[in-house]
Amino acid sequence: MSKAEKIKKFDPNNLGDKNANIFGLPFTTDEAELVIIPVPWEVTVSYAAGTAKGPQAIFDASFQVDLFDPDIADAWKTGIAMDEIDQKLQQKSDTLRKKAEKYIEMLEDGKHPSENKEMSRTQKKINNACLEMNAWVKARCLHFLNRNKIVALLGGDHSTPLGMMQALAEKHKSFAVLQIDAHADLRDAFEGFEFSHASIMFNALKIQQIKKLVQVGIRDYCESEAELVKKSHGRIKCFYDRDIKHKLYNGATWADICRDIIVSLPEKIYLSFDIDGLDPKLCPNTGTPVAGGFEAEQVLFLVQQIVQSGRTIIAFDINEVAPGKNEWDANVGARMLYRIANLVAGSHGK
Repeated sequence: MSKAEKIKKFDPNNLGDKNANIFGLPFTTDEAELVIIPVPWEVTVSYAAGTAKGPQAIFDASFQVDLFDPDIADAWKTGIAMDEIDQKLQQKSDTLRKKAEKYIEMLEDGKHPSENKEMSRTQKKINNACLEMNAWVKARCLHFLNRNKIVALLGGDHSTPLGMMQALAEKHKSFAVLQIDAHADLRDAFEGFEFSHASIMFNALKIQQIKKLVQVGIRDYCESEAELVKKSHGRIKCFYDRDIKHKLYNGATWADICRDIIVSLPEKIYLSFDIDGLDPKLCPNTGTPVAGGFEAEQVLFLVQQIVQSGRTIIAFDINEVAPGKNEWDANVGARMLYRIANLVAGSHGK
C-alpha cells in the first residue's frame, strides 16, 4: 500500500493501533518525512538512572496522543515514524551503567582514576564506548539525512545527540544550537567522562559549524560554566531561568522574551530539548530534576514563534525522559515530541 493510500484509509480519530508505528501512524521510515532515531543510552548519568528506557516508554505512551493539532491542519499526514530501538545498544548501556555507578561511588569516596587501576580501566572503557555510540548515532542520522528525511533523536541521556550534531555539520556550513535545559552542560569531561551528559554542549562547541549556542531556562550550573559563557565573546548566549522569571515578575510578557531569544538566533537552528527544562511537576522522574522551569506551552510557543519567524529548525532532540513507576513522564514526553515534530516539519515547508 502506498503512502497516499494509507493516508486515504487512515482515520486519525480512532484509537491508536499499537501494531502501527509511533503515535499509531501507519508510516514506515521510508514513507515518513520525519524520522525519529531512538538512542537508549545513559551510561554517564550522574544522579538518577532510567532515561535509557525513555524511547520505549514514549513509544508506548504515544498511542494515547490525539493527532489533531489546532495549529497545523492535517499535521499527521506529513508522516512521522520511529526507527527500531537497538536492543544491543540498550544492553551495552545497562552493562556499562553498572560499572559507571561503581566508578562514581569510588569518586565520591575520594578515590581518583590516576591512582586507581580499576577506575582508570573503567574510565577508558566508558569513554571508548561513548565514542562508539556517537559514531553509531552519526551514521544512523546520515543514513536518513541522505534520504532527505528530517531527523529527530529521542534519548536516552543528554550525551546522545553529539553524533547527530556531527552529522548535521556535514550537511550545513553554519547553524546554531538552541538548548532548552535546566543545566548548562558546559563541563569539561565531567567526572572524568569525556562524553558525559553534563559535557554535551562543551563538546558541541568543538564542532566548527556550530556558530552559536543559545541556552534557555538554565538554572543549575557551576562557576566555571558561568565563566565560559562570559568569556565566549558572544558565541554562547544564555537566558537564565532566574532572569526570565524576574522579567516576567516585572511585567514583561513571555512573547517579549521569546522575541529576544529569537533575535539572537540565525536562520538555521538545531533544537536540543532536555525535558528537565520543564517544571519538574511535568518530569518528576528525569535524571536531575531542578525546581523552576517552563510550562509545556511556553516551550511550544517559543518553537512556534521561531517557525513563524521564517527560521528553519534543521533537526531536534528530546532527551532525559525517564518513565518512573507510571506513564506520566512518558505521557508528557510523547505529547511534546508530537507537537514539536509537527512544528519542525512546518519549518521545512512540510
